[in-house]
Amino acid sequence: MTMPAPPQQPVTVRAVLDEPLSRWLWLVKWILVIPHWIVLAFLWAGFLVTSVVAFFAILFTERYPRPLFDFNLGVLRWTWRVSYYSYGALATDRYPPFSLGEVPDYSATLYVAYPERLSRGLVLIKWWLLALPHYILIGFFLGGVHAGVWSAGLLTVLAVFAAVALAFTGTYPRDIHALVAGLNRWVLRVAAYAALMTDTYPPFRLDLGGSEPSAD
Repeated sequence: MTMPAPPQQPVTVRAVLDEPLSRWLWLVKWILVIPHWIVLAFLWAGFLVTSVVAFFAILFTERYPRPLFDFNLGVLRWTWRVSYYSYGALATDRYPPFSLGEVPDYSATLYVAYPERLSRGLVLIKWWLLALPHYILIGFFLGGVHAGVWSAGLLTVLAVFAAVALAFTGTYPRDIHALVAGLNRWVLRVAAYAALMTDTYPPFRLDLGGSEPSAD
């Protein structure tokens, strides 16, 4: 499959609502994703280590080492696919692949543009001070992070509500999907910023829907 052209936005999140969806599979997805949670626990431990190394690399060279960037992006992509399949969205029944790489035909994709240069000054404060207002907001969205998978917050409540509606009507409410996709997009933008992968400050804006808004 041909890879899509890199978008203009530094962080691009895509979330396609798969149809039809099983009315009852969502009840057991917490069991089905256990292998992913185990792997992600180790990957997120590695993510923390590579982020520390990247911090010092940016501080001294203004560059994020490309292998570390690709690894961290892969962890975010893997986490996003698992979350979208499970209780961060419940919007696909296609089992997420065990892969750090780009899977362009999967229902949930993430792209972060590789920065050629990053600010030495911002790297000292953006991941804790500048991102703090976002942390407060997305803490409400997520409710907590376990093994790299966000759960037990507003996103989970909305996803389960949509799944209950699916069970009784056979349809995942599109308005809820648009909101769930927008909330996850906000989380992933902040995650990329806090992981030092971009100097572009995440907007305080809820961009609803499965596709990124136009750049106009």
